[in-house]
Amino acid sequence: MGQLLTAPCRFAILSGPALPIKGKGPEGDEKANDRYIEQMVESAEAAVEEVIRRGVAHPNKIAVGGHSYGAFMTANLLAHAPHLFCCGVACSGADHRTLDPFGTPWKATTTNMEMNPFMSANKIKKPILLIHLEDDNNRQTLSMQSNHFFRALKGHCALCRLVILPFEIYSPRESIIRVLWEIDRWLQKYCVSNTTDVKADIDASKHDASKEATGSESNKRIKFTHKHTSKFCS
Repeated sequence: MGQLLTAPCRFAILSGPALPIKGKGPEGDEKANDRYIEQMVESAEAAVEEVIRRGVAHPNKIAVGGHSYGAFMTANLLAHAPHLFCCGVACSGADHRTLDPFGTPWKATTTNMEMNPFMSANKIKKPILLIHLEDDNNRQTLSMQSNHFFRALKGHCALCRLVILPFEIYSPRESIIRVLWEIDRWLQKYCVSNTTDVKADIDASKHDASKEATGSESNKRIKFTHKHTSKFCS
């Protein structure tokens, strides 16, 4: 989807950057996810530094986004590496791992809680757009995850927006134009027009984001019917 934004909207897309999460092998005591946050942030920092070094991106105008596991990683990066990105877009993500039906919360509980974006909602101060398909049939990315995550974000005054698209499963087809419009609108507003220094003090960023969220139309939940009428819920 990201590639569709490049030509008409003048965005440069770093597609499929390697963000490996590794353990110490079958004989090691450390499993891959034991240092998930640390490895993810280090890889993201390396990617951001490289695109800046090449002159491809402005350091204050870099957004992060992804679908499914990429959305899960997007939320975690905004929570744990706010100095790298000005905003994010998370589509059909596993935003609340305690709702995973495969028993994940009861296996390596501490690790899974650290990786769970829902548990880091209070740390997300950069604008985040959540898009989810209402009839998502992937058991690990049910749409209720984004609903729960959105409520948590809103409860902590994050600048956020949730878009629920009905009659679609996992990857958008009928709604692809709407999805692209939402992404483009979000990036134009919070990436292209961003004038803040992403390396500024996090406390200042927290204050500004909270203040903006209280009066922003973006701190909304929007649901589209098949006729694309909308319903806003505060």
